[in-house]
Amino acid sequence: MELVRVFLCVLSVFAALSERFVVLAAFSQSLDSDFTFTLPAGRMECFYQTMKKDASLEIEYQVLDGAGLDVDFHISSPTGQVLFSDYRKSDGVHTVETVDGDYRFCFDNTFSAVSEKIIFFELILDNMDTDEDPEDWKEYIHGTDMLDIKLEDIMDTINSVKARLGKSVQIQTLLRAFEARDRNIQESNYDRVNFWSIVNLIIMALVSAVQVYLVRSLFDDNRKTRT
Repeated sequence: MELVRVFLCVLSVFAALSERFVVLAAFSQSLDSDFTFTLPAGRMECFYQTMKKDASLEIEYQVLDGAGLDVDFHISSPTGQVLFSDYRKSDGVHTVETVDGDYRFCFDNTFSAVSEKIIFFELILDNMDTDEDPEDWKEYIHGTDMLDIKLEDIMDTINSVKARLGKSVQIQTLLRAFEARDRNIQESNYDRVNFWSIVNLIIMALVSAVQVYLVRSLFDDNRKTRT
């Protein structure tokens, strides 16, 4: 009988958790997104992100392809103040504690007249769900006291696992960006080596032909004989 009672209690707990799982899932306060675009030569592209007060904005960018693998970057507050600026860099990471308003971040390739750049960047937004009361979930708790299970611990565990999974996804995304940039560098080096190899081959063929002509000219007797 004791085993049956424990089994029924466990079933009731799982039933309660399954009904309220959506409530737990609503506690995600971290958002992330990434984007890859082509920045033409002599152009500047700007993006905007609306933020809330006491939130956090983290941006990481990389130049994947293009001559020099560099770009100018700056991020501005809603009042127009430049918070961070980078000049002729291939990558960078910046974190901003935000206020209400639209933040602008720009990638500038105006210093390059002929080379376009392929740029990858990722945005990570933290503490964006400030309008929700984190204590609202407690009103959904029913029938868990008998097993001495604290739903707070379950919520913390779920959020911790989700945060770590999200961090793993971010790292994998960055690794893919590094791989793409390295592949572009290798392909560029491959094309450059092939080009100069062909140039050297043509020069060697011309030099060999000139040498053969000069050597043969030494043995040619062009003097006219009188009969």
